[in-house]
Formats: sequence, C-alpha cells, structure tokens
Amino acid sequence: MIIFSIIGALIGAGFASGQEIYIFFYKYGIYGIFGLILCSCLISYVIYKTLKICYKDEKIRNYKDFLNKIFYFKKNKQIPKIKYLNLTYITNLIVNVFLLMSFYIMISGFGTYFEEEFGINKILGSGILALCSYFILIKDIKGVTKANSVIVPILIVLIITIGIKNCITINFKNIELKFNLSWILQSILYCSYNMILVIPVAVNLSKYIKSKKDIKIISIICGIIVFILALSIYLLLTNINKEEISKIEMPAIYSVNNKFQAYGLAYGIAVLLSIFSTEISAGISFLHNVTKDKKSFPQIVGIMCISGVLISNIGFSNLVKMLFPLFGYLGILQIVAL
Repeated sequence: MIIFSIIGALIGAGFASGQEIYIFFYKYGIYGIFGLILCSCLISYVIYKTLKICYKDEKIRNYKDFLNKIFYFKKNKQIPKIKYLNLTYITNLIVNVFLLMSFYIMISGFGTYFEEEFGINKILGSGILALCSYFILIKDIKGVTKANSVIVPILIVLIITIGIKNCITINFKNIELKFNLSWILQSILYCSYNMILVIPVAVNLSKYIKSKKDIKIISIICGIIVFILALSIYLLLTNINKEEISKIEMPAIYSVNNKFQAYGLAYGIAVLLSIFSTEISAGISFLHNVTKDKKSFPQIVGIMCISGVLISNIGFSNLVKMLFPLFGYLGILQIVAL
C-alpha cells in the first residue's frame, strides 16, 4: 500500500498525458533516456532517505516535524534563526502552495479531459472529481491508501500493456541524437518538484514501516516502476511527428488514439485515474500540513473542493511548462538538506 500511494503521488496528469515526459526528457532525444535513468535513481534515493529518517526518529509525526529535523544542523540550534528567513518555514510554505496548486490543477485537468474527449461541460467533470475526493479525503490517510491500492495497480498495468504493444511500432527516427547536457539539469528538476509532493506523502505513510529492510525494498521498487512507466510513455511519443508534438497538450493520449485506437478508451481511463490518485495525494498532504485537528477536515476539504471547481478553468499545459520547473528549482533546497 505504501508503494502504491507513493507511485500515485508521482504519476499525475502531466505524467500520464505525456506532457511532463516530453518537456523534461523527450525534448533531449536519446539523452532523455539517460535522464530517465538518473531521475529514477534520484527518486529512489530520496524516498529511501525520507523513510529512513522518519523510521529512526519516532518524534516525526508530520511534515513540519520532518523539515525541522533535516534543517536543524545541531540540537536546539537552527540556521538562520529569524522566523521569516527560517528554512523550515520557507520550505513548508513552498510545499503547501505547491500541494494546493497541484490539487486545483488536477481538478482542472480532469474537467478539461472530459470536455475534450466526451464533450461534457468542464465544470461538471471537475465537480465529479471534487465530489469523489471529498468522501475519500475526510477519511484521512486510510482513505487515500485504500483508493491508491486499487487505482495505481490498474494504472501501472494499463501503461505497461500499451507500452509493450508499442514496442513493434517505435519510430526511432523521431528521437534526436544531438549532444546536449541540459538533460542532467532537467532530470534533477523533475525529481525535485515531484519530491515536493512525494516527501509529505512518504512522511505520512512512514508510520506503517516495520523494518529497515522494508525501506530498501519500497525505495527500489518505486524507482524501477517509475522508470518503466516513464520509458513506456517516452517511446509512445516517438509515434508523433517532430513538427506536431510541441503543439499537442496531451501527446501520449494523442499517440495512443492514433496508433492504438482499441486502447484509446483504456488509456483515457489511465489518465483519469492518474489525475485522481495525484489529486488525493496532494490533498491529504496539504491537510496534514495545515491542521492537526482531524475534526476540521470535512470543512477544509469542502472549501478546497468547491474552490477547485470554481477555478477549474486554469490552463493545464501552460502551468506544467512554467510552474513545475520553477518549483523544481525551489525544491532542490529540500533535496540538498536530505
């Protein structure tokens, strides 16, 4: 359940739609595959370090406790001491903003997909996701783990199945061979901004860790799964002409609908599931960060869901292109501290 919840936090609309894979990896051609390897290793290592720190220190009960731990260089001494320059305060603020934005963007993405694929009003599609999320989030972390234990395995099977089917149609001619070192930075940024969401989720789930061996197994399996899924989507993008791909908002879906029409509906379901899993992961992490009183969850969740529907007209692809790399730079602070 821990693995599925972490993978659920990693695989969002940007991932399954192919937009993230295109921006951070595919654009760099063959070196993008090296980037996938580097990024998967970094993700695995960060997950390992996070769970290990939480396992060793029983005093860590939430994400704020975790930040206090990694930013304290000596006992009872923190650098810097000024509250609003406090590294814990700054990082926690960045993370909470990112979590809430991710929650809203997933609601918006869900509505957009329904509108584009089925002609259903965007507000109605967003409302469906918000309503489902409300009933899961008010049950706290147990509701999230139960949801992800069902959603994520289905998502993994769908993406890998389509990836295997795609093996016989890979168009290697569309993969750039030009040398470019930018893939290294992009791989780090991709890991960094994803960890903004994953680390709070991992901290909340650390209570279920029973041994150090579990930590190693969980981190390794998560890294392997992320690489396989990302590579599957990367190779799907080879079916799209170089001139077209930069203009498409959801390139992986476009590729599936054009090359594997029989799998179009199945992949559409995979995207919706990935949106849902990321949205509830972001939502529960945000709730744990901003309040310790679970009795207030229904009220806060209600406000989050209603406001999410109201602002569901926020653009999806532009936010991925502009904001995710920005949060990647901001999130590096957290990884360095680890």
